[in-house]
Amino acid sequence: MNTPAEIAQNYVGIGKKKTELPIAKMFVLGILAGMFIGFGAIGFQIATATIGGNLGKFVGAFLFPTGLALVLLAGSELFTGNCLLVIPLLQKEAAVTGVLKNWLFVYLGNFVGSTILAFLLVYGHTPSAIDGAFMNTIMSVAAAKVGISVGDAIFRGILCNIMVCLAVWMSFAAKTAGGKIAALYLPIVVFVLAGFEHSVANMYYIMAGIFCNGVYGVGEASVNVGSMLVNNLLPVTIGNIIGGGLVGLTYWFLYLKGAKKQA
Repeated sequence: MNTPAEIAQNYVGIGKKKTELPIAKMFVLGILAGMFIGFGAIGFQIATATIGGNLGKFVGAFLFPTGLALVLLAGSELFTGNCLLVIPLLQKEAAVTGVLKNWLFVYLGNFVGSTILAFLLVYGHTPSAIDGAFMNTIMSVAAAKVGISVGDAIFRGILCNIMVCLAVWMSFAAKTAGGKIAALYLPIVVFVLAGFEHSVANMYYIMAGIFCNGVYGVGEASVNVGSMLVNNLLPVTIGNIIGGGLVGLTYWFLYLKGAKKQA
């Protein structure tokens, strides 16, 4: 495996390349990641709907990491994981404008991908399956996401992206595909079980609820675009940036600050 010091050195180059991608590629790779994370979220919801209770949540948490495995192995760009771009930024190998450009266009791509997946799922009437239990789960999750306080959303967003960025960091320790999946797996399971807030997963969760309102007329007035943006995505995204930034800052300080740069 790569040591933490080797991961830090390797990520400087990886992160720099991310900031130098053409905008069109950032956006399309972001769309893919939005869909990939959404697939993991669908797995969580299906388990919750079919099994129910705490056991359903537990099983669902072990399906959710499918999304990050797809992101890292199939190739895509995920906003939350890219909060680690503070590493090449602090190492002066990436420009502030490059990092912000990546975050903006990857985030927009993630939202588009999440929305496409939610649209296809709902307008394909998949929520009608499982005697309506799947739709009920979609709506209960969406309502819960827009119902949390701003403070809770920020703090849970911080905790979530600490775990996500640690999962990404650990995946870079592995030198095989199987090792990468094994490394990322448990941190993601823990964040899902704990109910932390992931901005990209929430894009799918809430958009699926909004589309269910339209297709099935469930009438959840609290689940709408305004509440999604103001009550959830804005504070959760702020929290995700703080959490991911703390991980990147910590490892930069431990393994790169004051160290000789690789030629």
